[in-house]
Parts: sequence; structure tokens; C-alpha cells
Amino acid sequence: MSEEIKGYFHSKETFGTVDGPGIRYVAFMQGCNLRCKYCHNPDTWKKENASYTMTVDELIEDILKYKSFIRSGGVTFSGGEPLLQPEFIEQAIDRLHSLGISVAIDTAGFYNFEKAQRALTECDLVLLDIKAIDEDMCKDITGQSNSFALKVLEYREKIKKPVWIRHVIVPNYTLDYKLLEKLADYLKDFSCVEMVEILPFHKLGEYKWKTLGEAYSLEDTPVPENEEVIMAKEIFKSRGLNVH
Repeated sequence: MSEEIKGYFHSKETFGTVDGPGIRYVAFMQGCNLRCKYCHNPDTWKKENASYTMTVDELIEDILKYKSFIRSGGVTFSGGEPLLQPEFIEQAIDRLHSLGISVAIDTAGFYNFEKAQRALTECDLVLLDIKAIDEDMCKDITGQSNSFALKVLEYREKIKKPVWIRHVIVPNYTLDYKLLEKLADYLKDFSCVEMVEILPFHKLGEYKWKTLGEAYSLEDTPVPENEEVIMAKEIFKSRGLNVH
């Protein structure tokens, strides 16, 4: 039996198709130290507001109900920021690997790297959210530096394990072609980067900010035009990167 460490959860998705390869069980963990201006799940920020808790044994029991569906995919830990709960994630990875189930972690990199290092080493895939390649812009968007995410990427390159990059393009912020070129030029030399996902900014979570009494600063920010998304993707394709 696993040591009784409890994981704090926001929600789950049992037939996920956008958080890693194949069909996946997606566990959305509670708690995040970033305050992204475009966050569509601000209700995940505070750990104490978790919808429920589970031990590793309870989580594995739940995941196994869906094993036949996720056989070609696996399990993804998302959030919030899952690596704010590194011991829980480590134990879950060990158990899932013993059952032949692959594990992905969707992370923005802002946590104690040393505590999270084993989870970052053992997981099969990292979905890495790089908020902005320009550090000042990253601080403006998230409240924190981009150096943490870049350290995760450099570590996965060192241990030769795959990464999918996620990058949200926001008009007046990251939807800037010079910055996109800078990011593409940075990424093209990493052999661990298997894919770059360009995600257009949306406002689907705006109502949550209002419900929580939080000020939403992007109310007047438009969503990107389809042509702008295509042009952004072309920048990364022109550097030989696999773009989704």
C-alpha cells in the first residue's frame, strides 16, 4: 500500500483527447502559483479550494475503471500546477508504470525544481506551457519569470525525454511575430521538442473570474483571427518544428 499522501484535485476527464497522445484520463490538480491574465480556470489557484482529495491508491482504483479506454493513451496530470504536489505525483507515476500505463505532466514549471525533479525525470511526456519567451512579458502575464519553464525544457533535453510545447497567443501580448520568431528560434535546437501547440486566446473562463470576485484585465482583448493563428503556426513550421 502507498503511504497515505493525499492529492488535492479540481476535477477529472476520463476521455481526454487534447492533453497528450491517444485517449487519456486527465487529472486536474488543485493549486497554482501563477496568476495568468488569461487563465480559464482561476478556481484551481487555491489548494484549499479543492473539489476533492484522493490517496494514490484511490486514484489508481479510479483510473483502472477506464483502462480499456486509455490503453492507447495514458494518464495526464494537469492543473492548476500538478508539480506543486510532487510526492503524490511521484507515487502515482510509479504505480501507473507498474501497470503499464504511460504518464504525461502538463506543467508551467513554477515550483521547487529539486522537489519535482524525480517526477520530471520519470514521466513519459512533459506538456510544457511556455507563457512568453520575453521575461518581462512573462512577468506581466503571469506574475513570475519564464526561467523556471526554460529550466524544465533544458532538463528534459539533458535526459533526452520528450516535450510538447504549449504556447497561448494573446493579442497585444504574445501575438507578436517578432516574439514568436524568437521563441521558434529558441525551440528549434531542442531535440526533445516533439511538437509545438499554438493555442489561441479565448474567454471561456471569464465568468469564473467574476464569480470569484477577481478583476479580469483582458475583457476588451479580442480573440485571434484565424489568419493570425495560421501565420503564427507558419513561423514555427518554417523552423522545422512539428506544429499543431
